[in-house]
Amino acid sequence: MNVEQARYNMVEQQIRPWDVLDQGVLDLLLEVRREDFVPQACRALAFVDMEIPLGHGEVMMAPKLEARIVQELAIRDSDRILEVGTGSGYLTALLARRGAHVHSVEIVPEFVAEARRKLADHGIANVALEQGDAARGWGSHAPYDVIVLTGSVPELSSAFQETLAPGGRLFAIIGDPPVMEATLLTRLGDGVFNTVTLFETSLPPLRNAPHPDRFVF
Repeated sequence: MNVEQARYNMVEQQIRPWDVLDQGVLDLLLEVRREDFVPQACRALAFVDMEIPLGHGEVMMAPKLEARIVQELAIRDSDRILEVGTGSGYLTALLARRGAHVHSVEIVPEFVAEARRKLADHGIANVALEQGDAARGWGSHAPYDVIVLTGSVPELSSAFQETLAPGGRLFAIIGDPPVMEATLLTRLGDGVFNTVTLFETSLPPLRNAPHPDRFVF
């Protein structure tokens, strides 16, 4: 496989047509070697438009979704970022290359160890990896300029909104299968938020995400 041609095709045939037009984001996808973050057994699938199994019931998001997340968050080089769910560490790497610092929290210890090694191999040092359950928020290093949830949630915990800095942006995929909504929430001021639905999609759930109380007849 011609790796560089496959990477170029991923950007031009999958990602750009999915409304990812920020040249800085496209350049980043060409620079950060996605294949290094894919499990060895799935390396041939690194540039395919699909979710890749990571083990422990978790998946690596499709490339176009990762790219769209980075674009929609409009990350600045001064931003402090919270990532809920490190997974493969690839999105972590993209976020770190755009922002000042990333706090990434992962519930699976093996993923933390693997991501730490991969990020070090790529010379990415502005990431703090922590093992824990952040499905209901992670206030340890708040406030954050950017928050990203890498698994879907039936509803968004208010703790995430409370830990956003003024002007901060949060990306989450909210809802129940088969159709969920990719949502961008921006904190405008105290208790004031702007919410925009970006597109419909579906993503495996964030482990231990809170479920709303539903009335049962």
